[in-house]
Amino acid sequence: METAAATGLTFRDAVDSDVDALVALVESAYRGDSSRAGWTTEADILEGQRTDPDAVRAIVEASDSRLLTVERDGALVACCQLEHRGDHAYFGMFAVSPAFQGGGLGKVIIAEAERTVREVWGATEMHMTVISVREDLIAWYERRGYRRTGRMTPFPYGDERFGVPQRDDLRFELLVKPLV
Repeated sequence: METAAATGLTFRDAVDSDVDALVALVESAYRGDSSRAGWTTEADILEGQRTDPDAVRAIVEASDSRLLTVERDGALVACCQLEHRGDHAYFGMFAVSPAFQGGGLGKVIIAEAERTVREVWGATEMHMTVISVREDLIAWYERRGYRRTGRMTPFPYGDERFGVPQRDDLRFELLVKPLV
């Protein structure tokens, strides 16, 4: 695995002044026409916003979470949420700029996230939820050691803070990876 120095990446915790740039990054990776440049787009299953400044600020300010910001040459290229939940950590809001997708950056970031939660919080597992119809994305996580649990939670239909669904079969599946 490449180290952060070898990839020219800088990892740091987000601060309040990063919120607008982080919202723009997450939106560009998942929604609208700009997201179609990468492979992580949800534009065909969800319209509207993926997140907003209040949601991002809440993660930045929460005592039990971190929003790991990833920069290359001083430019924001990716982020992910890490939340401490007892013996495990939750991995969310993972976004890589569409211009940088497909080159191995995601693998480096998820490995750094896993290392961080093991070392900082002593987490023995990483949990995440993925929209169950996102088969390509789930397969990518499975190649990184995550396993499908079959445990589903409903998509928050009617709450436009999470987007406007374009189909009626959306739900989240829990994926889990042991970190020991």
